[in-house]
Amino acid sequence: MSAPANRPDDAGAPVPGEGTLGPVVERFDRRVDAAFDQWRGSEMLDQLFRSASTAGDFSLVWHALGGIRGLATRRADQVLVLAVGLGLESLIVNQGIKRLFRRPRPTEQGESGLEVRQPSTSSFPSGHASAATFAVVLLSTWERPTRVAGWAAVGLLVATSRVYVRIHHASDVIGGVLVGAGLGLVAKRVAERIAPR
Repeated sequence: MSAPANRPDDAGAPVPGEGTLGPVVERFDRRVDAAFDQWRGSEMLDQLFRSASTAGDFSLVWHALGGIRGLATRRADQVLVLAVGLGLESLIVNQGIKRLFRRPRPTEQGESGLEVRQPSTSSFPSGHASAATFAVVLLSTWERPTRVAGWAAVGLLVATSRVYVRIHHASDVIGGVLVGAGLGLVAKRVAERIAPR
C-alpha cells in the first residue's frame, strides 16, 4: 500500500526555528508591532530610531563609547577586554546561534521599514540587542550603578530601535537580550580576573 500523498496545506508548513517561533510568539509580535505603528511616521522618532539602529551596526556605538571611556580612565586593558568580548559575542551569536534559526525579518515578510542596513542573517535573535546587553553587563564590572544606568539607557534605545525600524520582531529583541545577558555574565567573571576595577 503506497504512502498517502502530502496534503497541499501541509506542504512547506513552518516549524519552530524555521521561519516561526510558534503562534503565541507570532501573536505577541503582531501586537507589539501594532503598538509601535502608532508612533512610526514621526519625523523626529524616525530619525532617532534610525540613527540608534545604525549606531548599533557592528557594535560601533559600544566600541566608540568603550574607547572614550578608556581614554578617560587610562585603562587600555578594559578597552581591550570589551573589544575582544564584543567580537567573540558577535561570532557566537551570528555564526552560532543564528544558524540554528531561519526566521525571516519583518521586511522579508512584506512589512515596510525605514532605510537601514539589511542583515542577511536570521532575524532571531537580535544581534543588536544581544551586543547591547552584553556591553552593559560587561561595563558594569567597572562602572558605578549610576553610570551603568546610563549605558543601559543607550542599550535600550538601540534594542528598541530594531523593532521600530522593522528589522526585528519584538521576540527577536527579547531573545537577544537574554543571550547577551548570559554571555555578558560569563565575560564579567573573566574581566574581574584579568582587568579588575
